[in-house]
Amino acid sequence: MLSTIKSRDIQEQIARIKEADIVIGIPSFNNARTIGHVVRAVQAGLLKYFPDSKALLVNSDGGSTDRTMDIVNQSAIEDLQSILLHHRGEPFFKIATPYLGLPGKGSAFHTIFEIAAALEAKACAVVDSDLRSITPEWVELLVKPVLSEGFDFVTPLYHRHKYDGTITNSIVYPLTRALYGKQVRQPIGGDFGFSGRMAKFFLTKNVWRTDIARYGIDIWMTTEAIANNFKIAQSFLGAKIHDAKDPGSDLSVMLSQVTGVAFSLMKEYYEIWKPIQGSRAIPTFGFQYTVGLEQLHVDVGRMLSIFRQGVKELTQLWRQILGPGDLGELEAIGACPDQEFRFPLNLWTRVVFDFAIAYHKQKLPVDHLLKSLTPLYLGKTASFVKEVENMGQEEAEAEIEKLCLEFEQSKELLINQWR
Repeated sequence: MLSTIKSRDIQEQIARIKEADIVIGIPSFNNARTIGHVVRAVQAGLLKYFPDSKALLVNSDGGSTDRTMDIVNQSAIEDLQSILLHHRGEPFFKIATPYLGLPGKGSAFHTIFEIAAALEAKACAVVDSDLRSITPEWVELLVKPVLSEGFDFVTPLYHRHKYDGTITNSIVYPLTRALYGKQVRQPIGGDFGFSGRMAKFFLTKNVWRTDIARYGIDIWMTTEAIANNFKIAQSFLGAKIHDAKDPGSDLSVMLSQVTGVAFSLMKEYYEIWKPIQGSRAIPTFGFQYTVGLEQLHVDVGRMLSIFRQGVKELTQLWRQILGPGDLGELEAIGACPDQEFRFPLNLWTRVVFDFAIAYHKQKLPVDHLLKSLTPLYLGKTASFVKEVENMGQEEAEAEIEKLCLEFEQSKELLINQWR
């Protein structure tokens, strides 16, 4: 098994701690601006909700140059009365360490999994280091379903701005839901709870020298948990306010990374997802309430420009992936004026399925295939932004639900072409 905790200092700290009930991991890279708040929120959550549990916070860092690790070590809640506590209970430990291996979030997680396994942790969680909306309650909501209810994997459920998370909303959520039949709303949410058993399972998988160690770790974890029949739930965490990006900005690398991992897992778990029809809700914890969200402004004009450029320049390449009818429909919507532009749900569903099939059948080099999806994704995103511009969050969510149902109802087309 690949090991990433080789330093004597970390091994000595593990030996000194001996065992832990709860391990919370925070992967980081140059997050000095936000990570102090995340560390204090985690510590407050552990002290407040798990005072009788021996807990460890692990910061797995990718070589930050902005004092991220120093801030982790220095950040602490000194005034327990501020969080309505009068004593510490069980001790709270911290380990801040650079990770080894390929640069990326997956390698950071591998270090966290290894430390959790070495300490025989009962429950674990990982949270993003750029969060501004994390509260101590997040720790309870991610960890307690594992400790008290026997769940192995807990995904986040948040309210996000209707323009945030467009890769999730247009591809990852509808595809994962249609394939595996579980309504996991945030399969790449970034903040997860999981059992010690789940952490050990992740370590057995031979992916840590692959691209999953660089990226795609979130969808990989979620899919592995679902496909291997672990007990899954989701917890409502309120608002997801982080360093969000305009979906019109360059998300092509992230898009290629996430879809590549999702498509590769489709190959691995074909026999699992093939017979599944429809989808079902999963257990949900947490009191759901309305939250205020930061505005996110998007550049629809830029997205449409890239889409139309793709229609002009990539048609010959797309001809190897898409059917002639779909190509003609893409050309037709590309010629529409901005105010009339719409990307039909059934067309987008066929596009995603055809790209998955092309990946499976190796019709093109993977890099070329996945990068050529970007203009189509931007066209679909521009269409969504225009459609929901005057809608509230619930109405926008209803539009995403329509897309999910389209994926589910068209699944037989995917299966027939896959064979």
